[in-house]
Amino acid sequence: MKKRTAVFPGSFDPITMGHYDIISRALPLFDEIIIAVGVNANKSYMFDLPTRIQFIERVFANEKSIKVAHYEGLTVDYCRDVGAQFILRGLRNPADFEFEKAIAQTNRQLTGDVETIFLLTAARYAYISSSIVRDVTRNGGDYSSLVPKGVVLR
Repeated sequence: MKKRTAVFPGSFDPITMGHYDIISRALPLFDEIIIAVGVNANKSYMFDLPTRIQFIERVFANEKSIKVAHYEGLTVDYCRDVGAQFILRGLRNPADFEFEKAIAQTNRQLTGDVETIFLLTAARYAYISSSIVRDVTRNGGDYSSLVPKGVVLR
C-alpha cells in the first residue's frame, strides 16, 4: 500500500493554534504530514525562515509522522518532488474557502494527481491568524493563548 503523504503549506509567521489544530486533527488521516514553510521573496516576514522552522519542529518534536521543510515555487511542484498525493489546508471562514477553492482548482488544473483536502478549524481557534499574532506581539500583548506551547516570540 502506498504511503499517504500530505503537504501542509504556509508561511507560518508564526505557527498558530489554528495551524496546530488542523495538523493535529489530520494526523490520523495520513501516514506522513510535511509542514512546508513557503518562501516568498515578495513578502516580508516578522520571523526569519530558520526561526519559523524551529518553532514548528519544537511544537511537533515528539510526532514521528511529521516532517518540517521549506520550499520555493509552486506547491504542486513541491508535492511531486516529495511524492505527496495531498495538499492539506485549513478553513476558518467563508472568505478562506473562496480563496482556497480558487487555489485548489488551479492546482487541479496544473496537476491531476495531487488532491486538496480541507479541514475546518475548530471554532475556538477560527479567529486566530498569524497577522493577529504578529500584531499582538509587536504591541507587547499576551500571545500565549494564540500559539502552541513551545513558541516564544520575544
